[in-house]
Amino acid sequence: MDGQRLPGGPLEDVEQLGGGTQNILVAFRRGGRRYVLRRPPRHPRPKSNEVLRREARVLAALDGTGVPAPRLIAACPDESVMGGAVFYLMTAVDGFNATTTLPEPHAGDPAIRHRMGLEAAAALAALGAVDHVAVGLADFGRPEGFLERQVGRWMSELESYSSLEGYPGPDIPGLDGVASWLEANRPTSWRPGIMHGDYHLANLMYAFDGPRVAAIVDWEMCTIGDPLVDLGWLLATWPDEERGELSGPIGIAGGLPSAEELVARYAEGSDRDLSAVAWYTVLACYKLGIVLEGTHARAFAGKAPKDVGDLLHSITLGLFQRAHAYIAS
Repeated sequence: MDGQRLPGGPLEDVEQLGGGTQNILVAFRRGGRRYVLRRPPRHPRPKSNEVLRREARVLAALDGTGVPAPRLIAACPDESVMGGAVFYLMTAVDGFNATTTLPEPHAGDPAIRHRMGLEAAAALAALGAVDHVAVGLADFGRPEGFLERQVGRWMSELESYSSLEGYPGPDIPGLDGVASWLEANRPTSWRPGIMHGDYHLANLMYAFDGPRVAAIVDWEMCTIGDPLVDLGWLLATWPDEERGELSGPIGIAGGLPSAEELVARYAEGSDRDLSAVAWYTVLACYKLGIVLEGTHARAFAGKAPKDVGDLLHSITLGLFQRAHAYIAS
């Protein structure tokens, strides 16, 4: 921090933050300024340091774009400084996660909660509108053939679970039908842009004084691809009457906009062709369902709790049911 000419002095008000299941977040003050440090877990995964380098690069690129996100203050890509871990400092977000807590006035006002949903769509549209080349992210991903790779990529992931001892294989009704429909109805044209990669309510921080999205967080899945996959992800994970409790306090409270309203609000801030939005939503259901099935498979092998595996498998089945509903409509 001294080398970056940041305000000096002792570290004060040090606090480890919750949120996220892998990387470590630590808030502190120094020289009258608040910071949040982000670094890989105590026992890093093979790609943890590269993921943190990419996150820092994205946050730096988004500075000045108007996209609500923490701002990068300084990054240390040299992993030798902190015992093998890359780390960076970012601005602290003054906000709350509505899937874990819902303060007033949000809890008592359905109109605010409705607007919160619309603001989620608006923030996503702002991200999708950023020119990734202009902000220095031209080489950040592999957009060529991005949509063409998706179905096969995730079917291979599902097939890889069979190597886990005791897993009998996926029992997911309609799996092949969804995959075939996605291949047959894939959009023929699209425009590359910045993708968050895991855009849903749990990765949003809301302002305490109203419905505004204070920050989009957890950028570890970010890449250059088709931003409409993020919109599909938001719709696939959006709380409904059957699954509201899975989204915590905001899902239980209700009052959120419909999927159609989310798409309309996204359209207000985007010039992208939304005629295939159902395809993107089905893709999100397919991909997320397969990801969650991985924990179900690991539970058979004793590498995850059985009750967690069973719960996530039930969510997978629900996602494929939702996919079929979109296909039918």
